[in-house]
Amino acid sequence: MNFLILGIILVIVAWFILTYNNFVNLRNRVKNAWAQIDVQLKRRYDLIPNIVETVKGYAKHEKEIFENIAELRAKAMGATSIKDIGESNNQITGTLKTLFAVAENYPELKANEEFLKLQEELTNTENKIAFSRQFFNDIVMNYNATQQKIPANLIAGMMNLKPEEYYPVDEAEKGPVKVQF
Repeated sequence: MNFLILGIILVIVAWFILTYNNFVNLRNRVKNAWAQIDVQLKRRYDLIPNIVETVKGYAKHEKEIFENIAELRAKAMGATSIKDIGESNNQITGTLKTLFAVAENYPELKANEEFLKLQEELTNTENKIAFSRQFFNDIVMNYNATQQKIPANLIAGMMNLKPEEYYPVDEAEKGPVKVQF
């Protein structure tokens, strides 16, 4: 009988340790996934001034767009919460689309090698950001789901763990895609 009780206690202790370590692992994966987004956003922030300066040389009268991009970049770099960072970066994405639409009006700019190189780098960075956001949201889903499952939710409560926020998607991107021929 004593061995049975000791066995049950050992199983409970082992389960507690494994579950606790799983939460530590998941929390660190969430932090790492966020750090990967941060790296790509930093790269984007570094590319933006170069693109703006290149376009400025050709489109001097598009001052409002340049000011808007600079303002949004500063806002995004100063954001602290996941929601604020996501929203400000979604605004940057929209403004960059406007900037590239303006560039379409300047054939010399579209042919400029530096501009094309920067545009390609930004496109690659945007793809990496999209992948990093997806990876982050997958990790957050796993972390949050694990916290909610019985009996792991008991340990999550003892560790005072709170659900993590998902990286937000721009509402405009959720709508139907307009295809025009």
